[in-house]
Amino acid sequence: MEDCLVSDEEYYYSDQDSLDVIENEDCDLQWIPPKGATTKVITKESLLTAQKEDLRRVMDMLFLREHHARTLLIHHRWDVDRLFAVYVDKGKSWLFAEAGVTVVEHHDLDPSPPNSPLMCAICIEDVPSNETTKMDCGHCFCNTCWTEHFVVKINEGQSKRIRCMAHKCNAICDEAVVRNLVSKRHPQLAEKFDRFLLESYIEDNKRVKWCPSTPHCGNAIRVEDDQFCEIECSCGLQFCFSCLSQAHSPCSCLMWELWAKKCRDESETVNWITVHTKPCPKCHKPVEKNGGCNLVSCICGQAFCWLCGGATGRNHTWSSIAGHSCGRYKEDKEKNAERAKRDLYRYMHYHNRYKAHTDSFKLESNLEESIQKKVSISEEKDSNLRDFSWVNNGLSRLFRSRRVLSYSYPFAFYMFGEELFKDEMTKEEREIKQNLFEDQQQQLEENVEKLSKCLESPFDQYSENEVMDIRMQVINLSAVTDTLCQKMYDCIETDLLGSLQLGIHNIAPYKSKGIEKASDLPVSWVNNADKGPALHCGTSGGSTELEQPSGFGSSDESGCSSRKRARKEGLGGGFDLNLPAEVDRSDS
Repeated sequence: MEDCLVSDEEYYYSDQDSLDVIENEDCDLQWIPPKGATTKVITKESLLTAQKEDLRRVMDMLFLREHHARTLLIHHRWDVDRLFAVYVDKGKSWLFAEAGVTVVEHHDLDPSPPNSPLMCAICIEDVPSNETTKMDCGHCFCNTCWTEHFVVKINEGQSKRIRCMAHKCNAICDEAVVRNLVSKRHPQLAEKFDRFLLESYIEDNKRVKWCPSTPHCGNAIRVEDDQFCEIECSCGLQFCFSCLSQAHSPCSCLMWELWAKKCRDESETVNWITVHTKPCPKCHKPVEKNGGCNLVSCICGQAFCWLCGGATGRNHTWSSIAGHSCGRYKEDKEKNAERAKRDLYRYMHYHNRYKAHTDSFKLESNLEESIQKKVSISEEKDSNLRDFSWVNNGLSRLFRSRRVLSYSYPFAFYMFGEELFKDEMTKEEREIKQNLFEDQQQQLEENVEKLSKCLESPFDQYSENEVMDIRMQVINLSAVTDTLCQKMYDCIETDLLGSLQLGIHNIAPYKSKGIEKASDLPVSWVNNADKGPALHCGTSGGSTELEQPSGFGSSDESGCSSRKRARKEGLGGGFDLNLPAEVDRSDS
């Protein structure tokens, strides 16, 4: 489907439209020409390059060695801009002290002789100076004690910030020294140390996450602008970067989590049981009534009254049941039953429509092959019509719009229910907002169905004039559905979610051409020439090796709202062709 963007682009967007949108925003933003992909795929080969980008920025700005720069970045969760902001606001001394970085300005001019004995303050034994190591903070201990200290910390999962052994010293040990000493006695533990550094970097960096593919493709994804986005890895998986589940906008992450759980864990089956059955007072199993008489019997043999659920005898007449009378009205039980029935019907309404659009998406996905055959037949005809890219454009727009429709129903289920926003809106406000949203949803639904009907038409059998008519219909409907999708997202972000007091519901911005495909980060190796060895009490103890990378970098944050960001980014990416999630109910 890569060729579906070749022509007819003017029916989706124009540069002037984009400029007009930006000029009307209440923000001092200037239009920037479209740039490349804002998400990067980081493979094993490009991992070093990705990490060096951030390390180099910090090293050049603060004139540091690499392991000091890495310590600062780990402390600030690999957020380079935040690190620089702290540096400007509070100064270098405070920045270093907070992160546990000690930069030695001058080395000892008269180091101890190589074989002179020194007493280790940990084990209280005299050891040759070449078997001791001094850290940047100035504390010197024997290599055996250092090694045991490092082993304990690594096994405790504290690999990324191992502090000096000295009392009340917060300095972070040079990871190259840690790696060198541990590898001499515990090579496998040294590998574990490096793996912990890598994993902690990815886990701590809010702009870098592993691709959630199964089996794992081995790639990580770095976002440049906004962590509330949907992206496509080079392995083909499309997912939400924020929660790592399948792409689900316009649902927020919390809404989609609740919806998937609701469809998966038999919660509505429990609701059905509540509405249509009564528990046996003896064995407590649910019993369904299959006759008109209100005296029912469980398979365990217990007879009870269907009206109130109370245990009774088996004898009854037209007017009474032996040993039982339940003429008193109990309001709470009636309310609970009515509430359960109402909640069940409401869930069925939204789930049926969600399922219907999901099924339609699957069936329409099968259209691609048949449509290509129709295009091939049409191109072979002796006709002036040779460009059929409008068919592929319309099909891609249908996929995208159908997907938006599918996820709009779980959104509406929670947006206008009482589970999440009961105290955020009055009943009158909820009705007004629901009518506003449903009007837009209905308009989108109508045009999506019209577009689907046009694309399913046998245009390969039409005359030239009829093909021109269907072409204009597809182009116009594609533009209309794109505009309606954008308006629905604007409504959600501004009128619905934007008015909430708790801003915990963020959605990925709408992109006209679908989910953006992350581009590969280029591989370029950087010389590790600006590093120096750690200080030692002697001349040979604890010598350093070249530091290995422990992660990759973060990037700038956007200060604009998601609504404005969505409009600016509407021109980027590739068509989103993945299916809406079909919730698996086989385990129910």
